[in-house]
Amino acid sequence: MWCSIINGGLLVFWLMFLLLAPDFTFRLQTRFFPMPRETYNRIIYGFLGLFKVFFLIFNLTPLISLWIIAT
Repeated sequence: MWCSIINGGLLVFWLMFLLLAPDFTFRLQTRFFPMPRETYNRIIYGFLGLFKVFFLIFNLTPLISLWIIAT
């Protein structure tokens, strides 16, 4: 359960950071890896989507199945 809480919090934090400060994150990341804005958007939202899918498959699904078994 703690793994799901920590990873869910990380997902929410990452999403809020991208929604509330998109220009800051772009400037920060392109300082290390120079790239155009369109490429940055594809990569960052692709990783966000991949993290969300992995979170659902490897954290929430086992947690829900354990809750079902426990009841």
